[in-house]
Amino acid sequence: MGEFNVKKLTGDGNKTEYISHLLKDIDALEHMLKNDMFIKTPVRIGAEQEFCLANETWDPSNKASEVLREINDEHFTSELTLYNLEINLDPAELTDRCFSEMHQQLNKLLEKAQAAAEKFGTNIILTGILPTVSEKYMGMDYMTPIRRYEVLNEAIKDIRKDDIELHIKGVDEVNLHHNNILYEGCNTSFQSHLQIDPDDFSNTYNWAQAIAGPILSVCTNSPLLLGQELWEETRIALFTQSVDTRASTFILNEKESRVSFGSDWVKGSVSDFYKDAVIRFRSLLTTDFEKDSMTQLKEGKIPKLRALALHNGTIYKWNRICYGITEGQPHLRIENRYIPSGPTTADEIANMMLWVGVMTGRPKAFDEIHTKMNFKDAKSNFFNAARYGMAAQFHWDGQLLSSHQLLLDHLLPMAYRGLYSLGVAPRDAEYYLSIIEKRIHTANGSRWMIEAYRKLRTEFKAPVALRKLVATMYERSKRKYTVDAWRLPRGDEFKVPKEELAVRDRMNTKTITAMENDSAELVLKMMLWKNIHHAPILDYNLELAGLLTWTDVQNYLEKPAQLKESIGSMMTTDLVTVEADMKLSEAKALMEKNSFNCLPVVHGKQLIGIITSNDI
Repeated sequence: MGEFNVKKLTGDGNKTEYISHLLKDIDALEHMLKNDMFIKTPVRIGAEQEFCLANETWDPSNKASEVLREINDEHFTSELTLYNLEINLDPAELTDRCFSEMHQQLNKLLEKAQAAAEKFGTNIILTGILPTVSEKYMGMDYMTPIRRYEVLNEAIKDIRKDDIELHIKGVDEVNLHHNNILYEGCNTSFQSHLQIDPDDFSNTYNWAQAIAGPILSVCTNSPLLLGQELWEETRIALFTQSVDTRASTFILNEKESRVSFGSDWVKGSVSDFYKDAVIRFRSLLTTDFEKDSMTQLKEGKIPKLRALALHNGTIYKWNRICYGITEGQPHLRIENRYIPSGPTTADEIANMMLWVGVMTGRPKAFDEIHTKMNFKDAKSNFFNAARYGMAAQFHWDGQLLSSHQLLLDHLLPMAYRGLYSLGVAPRDAEYYLSIIEKRIHTANGSRWMIEAYRKLRTEFKAPVALRKLVATMYERSKRKYTVDAWRLPRGDEFKVPKEELAVRDRMNTKTITAMENDSAELVLKMMLWKNIHHAPILDYNLELAGLLTWTDVQNYLEKPAQLKESIGSMMTTDLVTVEADMKLSEAKALMEKNSFNCLPVVHGKQLIGIITSNDI
């Protein structure tokens, strides 16, 4: 959980005070390391469950604040957007039935949240990116009204001095600008925590980096954004770009993103790791401080290292190092941030167990992994997994192995050994790791989602298909079957109420357009070739300038001389347009009133689609 009492770091006195506390925090950290003050045993695990809230039509809800108040439980906290919340599970000793006990607590807390959400016409969805998220939910009115989020948004915009750029290319492509960090809130994860020994820091952290790609490949669950098929784990690209402080320039920018896998194997102690982060990244936030960390140590107290925590809280390594205090003693842990939420709680606990098992089951042959594997192979493995999921191939131990080979023949046996060595109950290990094995032989969450969406798109337009997809995900998860057993949607899981249908649910977004200075002959031929009855015409600024209809075309077909003119002289410029959120019934009435068969759909002056009488 991040600290909420924050303010923007500025050039006045608060920056000087903050830097002083930050440096004292690093001094205190080094003092505690040197004097062997960190807990090493028993080893503990923990987890954070982020989840989405969807309304009765399976679009993002805006009821997170109301739901949080109704839940009234300190395990829950807010997130960036009003359609996300987070659960902080109780830490547990890594032994015996800790995973099944954590699973039971997670289920109870989610049931409590679901009961509260239902009072506000809302349901809980476990997924990496809610498929029904669209641009309309990216406005500041969907940001949770907490000062921390406002300050973070302002600080990132101040550094960039430009709009946020999103450009993600997969099977489809998303390429757009945005004026705030709300796209970061589209990402929901199941963050797993594993306590580590500070004396073996670099060895342990580098191993976490080396295994990240193959672990991610079997866990992906975020293939869709804005109705587009992108990466199998689109969160990896979306999160990176949504809070990127590096604006595009004409000069190659070699600085590292605030969200990153890293640029090399780590060396030295955890103190050196944090020093590198301070050197590489500008601090964004500060808070009100009392005593500095070194003073607290001299008084016999363990400091919280608040300044360092604030700095670390705005640097989003996929394997992030966290400092904490347990029973009055400091500890270090790795936070795994790359595994997405869902599809079910059993899938999530299985993902966590696989990761913890491989982390703790590292064979001696893989000690000092930085001497045996090129870092860029580890980084390449990670991004291959994000792009291709279980279709990825990995560079591993001098071989090129498929995801299936590496997981089945190497990592699963390694996970069993690691878990058994720490006393994890065999029935727990066998139950959860068998979920991973079945998933390897069938499909993970992202693959199921892609196949389900493609099936729905054969019958329904994207907005309706996406709602039916989310409804199906909710229905399947309620039955508590893991994703390897999920069937594809029937198509009747949800029907949009007629009165709720909007223009966006029926409009065509892939329209053939022309420029107003284009040859009339060419445009008419295009309409004939494609049997198009309505062609929107754009001006030099790519804004809607007019509309050419089949009636206009017929008037000119027998006048060859006029076909040599530009289309601007033929088009209708006195247009009636609609917006995507207009009720479909209102658009129909508008058509009937004006005897139109078509209405351009606009956002401001930009054409975003077209809706015809046939669509309605």
